[in-house]
Amino acid sequence: MAVQDEIKKQVTSHKVVLYMKGTADFPQCGFSANAINILRANGVDQPFTVNVLENPEIRQGIKDYANWPTIPQLYLNGEFVGGSDILTELHQSGELKNLLQA
Repeated sequence: MAVQDEIKKQVTSHKVVLYMKGTADFPQCGFSANAINILRANGVDQPFTVNVLENPEIRQGIKDYANWPTIPQLYLNGEFVGGSDILTELHQSGELKNLLQA
């Protein structure tokens, strides 16, 4: 399966998908840890996560898929939301909770 097809399948078959460095229990960078903490603070205990450190093709492919240069990347209901900074802003404004409930 082509990497773009694999990514599309992942983001469309799960409500909350986080491409990150490391795992939810052991994030490998501060931005990924921040993203997981924000999701948990908004009631998402078990997001579908993809550890990009385990797969270089996915690591590059997800950057191309969203045309977004950094990781982590959050997808809700198949739509790209953003990275750590955008997630922080959405959390602080309360908008993330609304997006998660939609």
